Amino acid sequence: MTNAFPFPSIRPIRRLVSALVGLALTLALAPPAQADRVRDLGEFQGIRSNQLTGYGIVVGLPGTGDDNLEYVTQAMRGVSGRFGLQLPPGISPNLKNAAAVLVTADLPAFAKPGQRIDVTVSTIGKAKSLRGGALVLTPLYGADGQIYGMAQGNLAVGGLGITAKDGSQLTVNVPTVGRIADGATVERAVDTGFDHGEVLRWNLFQADFQTAARVRDAINARFPQTASVEDGVTVALRLPAGADRRASLMATIEMIDVTPAQAQAKVIVNSRTGTVVINSAVRLSPAAISHGKLVVRIDEKPQVSQPNGFSNGRTVVTPSSQISASESTAHVALFKPGASLSSLVDALNKLGVSPSDLVAILEALKEAGSLKAEMEVI
Repeated sequence: MTNAFPFPSIRPIRRLVSALVGLALTLALAPPAQADRVRDLGEFQGIRSNQLTGYGIVVGLPGTGDDNLEYVTQAMRGVSGRFGLQLPPGISPNLKNAAAVLVTADLPAFAKPGQRIDVTVSTIGKAKSLRGGALVLTPLYGADGQIYGMAQGNLAVGGLGITAKDGSQLTVNVPTVGRIADGATVERAVDTGFDHGEVLRWNLFQADFQTAARVRDAINARFPQTASVEDGVTVALRLPAGADRRASLMATIEMIDVTPAQAQAKVIVNSRTGTVVINSAVRLSPAAISHGKLVVRIDEKPQVSQPNGFSNGRTVVTPSSQISASESTAHVALFKPGASLSSLVDALNKLGVSPSDLVAILEALKEAGSLKAEMEVI
């Protein structure tokens, strides 16, 4: 018996199902878009380190100090007076075993009194080496003139300086800078203000309106009506007051993934080393580049004529010059509209350009309006 309503062939259906399964696997295995954490794109305003500095004296040096410089003498009089010892007026002590130094340190955010931080000690006079020295108790001041730490301890110096009796010298690394691990004690805390105030601001490391908008959208997707963009750098966050709740929300916000905007097209040229860096956003309009080298060579071969025997003649030098010029074959590279970084690099490699030639070519492309990028010389 013949079926009046035949079923369609099953092969096209199988092919369609196979294609859909393959597409699903491709999407599942495709690499995700590059995303960065919020904490890698910026930082919360006010939560930062603060610089400290102080003026002190390093003692115990093996004759490599500042000798009897006036400011070292004054400093030593102040140190001695602190312990009740008054040096006789008009007498300049021999201070080859002491050196005047500047002490610097970074006070981390949320550092509390009693915690210890590292300090760096650097000479400011004629001291040749700080190896073997010890820093006398030195106050560390902030930008507001207040004391935030006290430093003291034995220096660790990575450099070495040696002077022989004949005046010859040998210096390894930098012996006039030392470091004291945990050499300072924090005496005063800095109020960051993160746990109070209606708005807490988060700042991008690099200004970009699109990235700031994406950070706002990512935060609002997790915590609705929390974030708003103030400018190309700052995102304002309205978080509940209280250190515990606010810290928990800040920790969660820092770990949110955000895909930043594509970087601005830029070419960086280091004029000192000849290094050229081109980022992936650089594009080229239609352009053709011709590159060739002209080499001029001058060879000087003077001819010397001497008199014969015991004649009264004299030796004469006759100049003889030979000039030659050669020009290598010029190659032309054609760039199509929207040529990318890889096309530019491949073409310039085929032309065999040097770093200086590369800079000249890029400047010419920029001047011709073909290079769509900002050039920065450092």
